[in-house]
Amino acid sequence: MYRRKPAAGFGNAGAAAEPAQAPARPLKRPSQQRARFTVDAIYEAFVRIWRARGWDGVTTRAVALEAGCSVGTLYEYFPNKEALLSGYVRHTIELLLARIEAEVACAPGLDWRTRVQRLARLTCGADDASLEGFEHEMLVLEARIAETRHHRRVFDELYAAWQRALAACPDLPGAPDAATVRGLLEAVWGARRYRLLLQAAESSRAAWVVQMERLCLLALGAAPLTSDSMDSTDSIDSAGRS
Repeated sequence: MYRRKPAAGFGNAGAAAEPAQAPARPLKRPSQQRARFTVDAIYEAFVRIWRARGWDGVTTRAVALEAGCSVGTLYEYFPNKEALLSGYVRHTIELLLARIEAEVACAPGLDWRTRVQRLARLTCGADDASLEGFEHEMLVLEARIAETRHHRRVFDELYAAWQRALAACPDLPGAPDAATVRGLLEAVWGARRYRLLLQAAESSRAAWVVQMERLCLLALGAAPLTSDSMDSTDSIDSAGRS
């Protein structure tokens, strides 16, 4: 009796479990290297099974077997597959935030155009195999785990990351106001999610990424990209990951 409503949301990945009913979120976060290795293996197994069998084919037992850990170990972190989905979504967001920090905000010796292009490409998910699970079916299932406040938290984290990235551009033609930065992020992040929901053709992805780069560069004071500079974006992105 007096059961609490189960908590949900990838915005609350580190919160404690509700005792009355298994929540749709991870019970804890790995703190030691071995635990992080185990959880990463669980996420990789989760994505493999999901892609091979679909959401209905995902079970905690199957994931544990695929990951090479016991079901008990998996349950220490994920009480059900909704919690596993929540944890994985949060994992992809944290990977994105970490890459923006390392490759844009903290990368030394970059001119502002290069920094902005990297920021746009990363937010678009261009050439990013580490976020391969962030795809159509994941967005369709988000209603199981996320509320508006969780989406807002993720957006606010990305907005803060964009602010830090742009603050690292002393040669920027002018300091953008908050409305400009938020508008650009809404355009790029919103377009990425909508393309996934639409299952847009992969063949159109590269052209879309270039358009998002152009949008950001123009809004922040750059001249339009030429065909030569479009061709150079791949080499710029590769250099950022080397």
